[in-house]
Amino acid sequence: MESEIAPVLRVGAELPPLEIPVTRTLIVAGAIASRDYQDVHHDAELARRKGSPDVFMNILTTNGLVGRYITDHFGPTAVLRRVAIRLGAPNYPGDTMVLTGTIEEVDGDSVTVRVVGANSIGRHVTGTVTVTVPRGGAS
Repeated sequence: MESEIAPVLRVGAELPPLEIPVTRTLIVAGAIASRDYQDVHHDAELARRKGSPDVFMNILTTNGLVGRYITDHFGPTAVLRRVAIRLGAPNYPGDTMVLTGTIEEVDGDSVTVRVVGANSIGRHVTGTVTVTVPRGGAS
């Protein structure tokens, strides 16, 4: 019998969605933490002057959130091996990004997941993540 907390490791299995409130604090903190000091990630007035309605999330923050989504699902022993993402619609403050995933490939202890992160204006991020899930180590 499969454990209730162990993730299903079969092609086509869907990961539960993760809702991430996109706050101004998350956007600014992510930019600062990743040393991305471009004004469009922390100064709303300058972002508007450059044509954006507000500050928006940088790719490094998005990358970190995608990684968190995968490791939250597969557990603390999971190791990210490859993250390949592409940005689309910006993440603006006050929105919610919903991350979803579908297992595309399972090869031994290696799992590849197709990830999509969508917000109210479209797909913010799409890509694939390959993770190693040691046998008996998934939570």
